[in-house]
This record gives sequence, C-alpha cells and structure tokens, in this order.
Amino acid sequence: QVQLVESGGGLVQPGGSLRLTCAASGTIFHIHFMSWYRQAPGKERDLVASINNGGNTNYVDSVKGRFTISRDNAKNTVYLQMNNLKPEDTAVYFCNAGIKSGRTLADYWGQGTQVTVSA
Repeated sequence: QVQLVESGGGLVQPGGSLRLTCAASGTIFHIHFMSWYRQAPGKERDLVASINNGGNTNYVDSVKGRFTISRDNAKNTVYLQMNNLKPEDTAVYFCNAGIKSGRTLADYWGQGTQVTVSA
C-alpha cells in the first residue's frame, strides 16, 4: 500500500514564502511523475507544477518564476518552494504521483495541506 503525506502548509503574508513537502511511503518500485495541484474554495482542482523522473518540470503560467518543484528520488519526496506568495495562491495543495507498486502503475493522492496567503 502506498501513501503520500504532505506537510509545510500554513498562513503567510503576501510576499512571503513556504515550502511544501510530500513524502511517498509503502511498497514502491518506481515513481514516474510527481505533481502538485491546488483547489481553492468553490473551484476545481488545478495542476500547479509537475516533475518527471528525468527532472523535467512544468508549471502553470500563474506561478512561473515564483514556484519551484523539485524531487529527491532517494527519499521518494517532492517539494514545492513557493516564493512571493499572493492572496490568489490561497488553496488546499495536493500532492499527486504516478507510482508503480508491484505489477501495477497507479495514481496516488495526498490528503492536502492548506496554504493561506493573507495580511
């Protein structure tokens, strides 16, 4: 069984920074992609950033130049460094990963961590 556990959310003032961490545990043979999504109240869950096992990254336009996604393959962990945060970044942030466990490749989600940007 595979689990993703996020941490690092909180309350921060506009212009501040936070670093989110997502650690995968369980029976893991290989992690393909790892991504961060976010969902604001009353809105759909949207992709924020992703990174594949080769280290190639992709960002939604609204966070380019402010957010950085990275991963530590030895620790099965993905990070999201968020700088110059804006009130519109307020949302629940979810970790998502494509993981091969046993013979199957499946999509896993974390429980989410709240990020609130407010003065």
